[in-house]
Amino acid sequence: MGAISMTWSLPTLTSSKLPRVNRYSGMAFATVNKDTATLGVKVTEGLGKLPKVVLTSSHGSEAELYLYGGCVTSWKVGSRDLLFVRPDAVFNGQKPISGGIPHCFPQFGPGPMQQHGFARNSDWSIVDSENVDGTPVITLELKDSSYSRSMWDYSFQALYKITLDKKTLSTELKITNTDKKPFSFTTALHTYFSASVSGASVKGLKGCKTLNKDPDPKNPIEGKEERDVVTYPGFVDCVYLGASNELYLDNGLGDIISIKNTNWPDAVLWNPHLTMEACYKDFVCVENAQIGNVDLEPEKSWVATQQLSVG
Repeated sequence: MGAISMTWSLPTLTSSKLPRVNRYSGMAFATVNKDTATLGVKVTEGLGKLPKVVLTSSHGSEAELYLYGGCVTSWKVGSRDLLFVRPDAVFNGQKPISGGIPHCFPQFGPGPMQQHGFARNSDWSIVDSENVDGTPVITLELKDSSYSRSMWDYSFQALYKITLDKKTLSTELKITNTDKKPFSFTTALHTYFSASVSGASVKGLKGCKTLNKDPDPKNPIEGKEERDVVTYPGFVDCVYLGASNELYLDNGLGDIISIKNTNWPDAVLWNPHLTMEACYKDFVCVENAQIGNVDLEPEKSWVATQQLSVG
């Protein structure tokens, strides 16, 4: 079997027409029924011959996401991409995609398993798609596997719903415990925004408890954010506990991006500064996060949403 050699229109999905993801030579290849099409949703071959989904709204906005990692890599309103993928990103199905909106699950940051968990370097599958008045919607799924169980021995289901509207990109992450025993997890959306770092700033964090990981990430300094406007003057790696459910990013390029959420209680700001000299000036990270453990009983679910909107 070779790589995907054509662009497919994704079908309107019913229980009998669910696309399946077949693993072959370490990659995921999407198989879809081409009889009917979901307007504004298509599966094509992306970089590294990895399956990529392109969403196009009737309003002209566009988004791209890879099944590998369930990673949104592009969001365009007009000609400019509001997300950023690092120039050192690899698309080989072996390492996480560095940029866009990677998943951190079931662990944010370092811990007993690999950095940021396994969701960002696992193959997700497509379980549903629709078009609502010109707005394309797609839902991806990740379940436990021998790979995930080698690090985290639980049965789970993660559903990730992505909706593209005229000036808004919305996501819903639903984690369900399908095991017979409870489990705990932490998680985040590690969003990279295109920016001019010298002009970028974030509003809405004043009053938050902070855990500043500069200079020692293993021993963060506790504090309180006193600034109305938080900037990126150098290396920045700071957790904001109990953050507002709406932040405002001025990307320094002329855009104000609203970052709204439900049930993401924390936020993280990050920029690597000179440790990533080739590209640090061109992006900032504003991440919705769940830093504390979510304790989930069998058959219970946890749901969080993120809504990115540009004025």
